[in-house]
Amino acid sequence: MSLKTRFLSLAAGLIIIAACASWLAYRELSADLIERWGRQVAEIQVRYDSARLLQSLEREIGLARQMADSTALINWSAAPDNKALKDNAIREMESFRANFRDKSYFVALRASGRYYYNNADNEFAGEQFRYVLDPEKPDDAWFYQLIEEGRDFHLNVNPDTELGVTKLWIDVLMRDPAGEIVGMVGTGLNLDTFLQDIVDINQNGITTLFVDYGGAIQLYRDRNYIDFASVIKPEGQKNTVDLLFENPEDKQKILGMLQLLKKNAGQPGHVESGFVTVEGREHLAGVAFLPAIGWFEITLLDLNTLLPQSYLWPLVAVFIASLLITLIVFHLIIQSRIVKPIMGLEEAVEKVRSGSFALPRLDKPDNEIGRLADHFEKMTDSLRHSTQELENKVAQRTDELHRLARIDPLTGLRNRRGLDELLLEEIERAARQGTGFGVIWLDIDHFKSINDQLGHQAGDEILCRVALWLKASVRPYDHPGRWGGDEFVILLSPCSPTTLEQIATRMRETVEQESRKTGTPVTISIGGYFSEPGDDSDTILRNADQALYRAKSQGRNRVCINGPEAIETNRV
Repeated sequence: MSLKTRFLSLAAGLIIIAACASWLAYRELSADLIERWGRQVAEIQVRYDSARLLQSLEREIGLARQMADSTALINWSAAPDNKALKDNAIREMESFRANFRDKSYFVALRASGRYYYNNADNEFAGEQFRYVLDPEKPDDAWFYQLIEEGRDFHLNVNPDTELGVTKLWIDVLMRDPAGEIVGMVGTGLNLDTFLQDIVDINQNGITTLFVDYGGAIQLYRDRNYIDFASVIKPEGQKNTVDLLFENPEDKQKILGMLQLLKKNAGQPGHVESGFVTVEGREHLAGVAFLPAIGWFEITLLDLNTLLPQSYLWPLVAVFIASLLITLIVFHLIIQSRIVKPIMGLEEAVEKVRSGSFALPRLDKPDNEIGRLADHFEKMTDSLRHSTQELENKVAQRTDELHRLARIDPLTGLRNRRGLDELLLEEIERAARQGTGFGVIWLDIDHFKSINDQLGHQAGDEILCRVALWLKASVRPYDHPGRWGGDEFVILLSPCSPTTLEQIATRMRETVEQESRKTGTPVTISIGGYFSEPGDDSDTILRNADQALYRAKSQGRNRVCINGPEAIETNRV
């Protein structure tokens, strides 16, 4: 029996066994799939509903806060009987009314208890003062309760019996410059319209509601469950979210999710979810906290409505069809996933053995053969990279040696070899561009005596200090270097005779002045030469050396320059 036939027989047996096992596991897997999908949908729906609510409220809240900060209203609250201030305040109120979504506003003054209101129909134009709030009246207790709590912002669903309206009220405290509460302002949103737009949107299988920080229901499609005037009700008398559930375990579960979100209030966008029973049907509950308004958003998903298990029957049909197709094409898979990869791997081995790293593209099926091909490919890449890395290290080491051969180890400046190469480059550039450059040759005066008196270590320190002072005296694009011993050479390019003299003088003065500060004063003698196009290195160095010799013979601590016009600068 051939290897291919054995593979096909074994595969057929395994497929039959897998089909039986899959059928037994189908129901469990489908339930798990629906649950996983439901949790993702719940999170998406919660965020979507939260965004729709916040989008509707954030603009109104922002306008209410601006109204509370109005200078005209704050000034009027201090003198409510002042006609001019009152007229100005009324105009300010009306300007905000035109911008509010509901075209309505209210203003309540703390000192007098006066309550001002106007609606979208401008029904109370000229008569915005509606009534006086009374701390003894239960209907007005909300006002005094919010002031007592000092809550700068609050959302409240409440009927106003005096005005005969029930709205979702946005309440913002108004404070004077000293921070004292002088009143309350805000606007209202028509409750029925708001519920229709945000909550009761006719999505089959999806129920949305909003509860306040204490769990009292604020927005729900059934108005009978809404807890009106929550702010003045004692705990235990509110319509809380647990009223929607009959099972005590579900009540504890939903309240537990609220508590957990309170603890994780610092994680915006976090969603808690769990299964609960509502009206005898299992729902997946998703809960999120909205810190911008201090409410919780709860979404209840009826998964049997959104995704019945019958929707998964096509998957079973697809699975059965896949089994039949697998038996037909399996012999092709044997060819493509076993025979062909082995032949490609054999060819690659032959190429590496002959020294070539250009491998053919290997087929790497998801099995032992594919992993073997992958290991071989990685091994070849590693060998190629190791070879390249070795070559790169050799090149880097060569470059480093080249650099070290041109750097003075004591001062960090270029050494004589490095200066010779730079000088040749400048000579070529000068000939090419027809411009000159400057060369400065200097040494430290009486350096041998310094070494004899203070020791070579002190001499080395002076050489390092002089190197630093020279670097500080030249331009960023000039090239200072140590020629040897106490001699230094500096290439100045671009340069002019005047620039050459200025930089040389600055060097001499800097070394003399700075060395005094160290307690070991030293001076330098400087010879300079301005090179013209056509000068060779011997001519340039000879002229600079002659200038240095002249500076030393004339008493040291001075600058002498050879060039088109000889310049000598004596010590100041």
